[in-house]
Amino acid sequence: MEKNPILRIKDLKVSFQTGKKLLPAVDGISFELKDGEILGIVGESGSGKSVTSLATMGLIPSPPGKIENGEIIFEGKDLKNISEKEWRKIRGNQISMIFQEPMTSLNPLFTIGNQLMEAIRLHTDLSKREAIVRSIELLKLVGIPRAEGILKEHPHQLSGGMRQRVMIAMAMACNPRVLIADEPTTALDVTIQAQILALMKDLNKKTNTTIILITHDLGVVAEICERVIVMYSGQIVEQGDVRTILKNPQHPYTKGLLKSVPDLRGKKDRLYSIPGTVPTPGSIHKGCRFAARCTEAFAQCQEETPDLFKMENDGHEVRCFLHTLKKGSDSHVGVPS
Repeated sequence: MEKNPILRIKDLKVSFQTGKKLLPAVDGISFELKDGEILGIVGESGSGKSVTSLATMGLIPSPPGKIENGEIIFEGKDLKNISEKEWRKIRGNQISMIFQEPMTSLNPLFTIGNQLMEAIRLHTDLSKREAIVRSIELLKLVGIPRAEGILKEHPHQLSGGMRQRVMIAMAMACNPRVLIADEPTTALDVTIQAQILALMKDLNKKTNTTIILITHDLGVVAEICERVIVMYSGQIVEQGDVRTILKNPQHPYTKGLLKSVPDLRGKKDRLYSIPGTVPTPGSIHKGCRFAARCTEAFAQCQEETPDLFKMENDGHEVRCFLHTLKKGSDSHVGVPS
């Protein structure tokens, strides 16, 4: 059964003022988030992943940031045009976010209980006693033992994994429709990473919370996501079903990311890395933004900007000239391995 979109991003463009220049960090991206799914957004640092999530939460600092164009449609309403007062009713209530470093998100001066209860009472009419009960329920929901004792502790008394669980509990306090997780496992060791990912997958099943998982790790995407968006230099370069893209990646950048994932079965002397770095926003004025790093680029890639090409009936899209004949036909050519 096809799920209905709960969030639509249409032609979103976010820029930042640096001196006299306005540099595009996110340049015309569009996607839909279906109700109850887990969507992965993947790409290197500087690809525009976090800026996309901050725009969706109404957290772009202005100045220097500015949403120049596009729509952020949540349950039929364009969030781009609402007031800060309206945002406070939505942010943390209907759309929540987990940041990658919980130690900078939790206040070191207040107990876990104080911070959890503040999140709960801000958006509900629960009494203090009811908020305490709800806080304990949330900590148990995210798998924290001795929840009553944890309420009285400060962030520095908890491990990194425990702090991240507290952040997830705070984000889930008001049963949000959408949960945005920005690199939630980056600072954690692999064992705790696996536990946090399993927890998020479990929350998705138990509460039907729709999740956007932002990461640079395709291994994490393969673990829990249903669909994936690959971003590069502020644009979507490939998107589609996770299994399809992992099995048959069509953009040279996606193929490079997959080759960079360590394989315990192989015996390689060195781990593959994509040559070069992500270009500075606004530095490329013509041609494909990945052309300088692409081993399969040809003349057209240097002069023209490719559009997203829709492949055969599976929702798989790729931004690459290798998918159109040089004469302009829409016949699929395919990307060689």
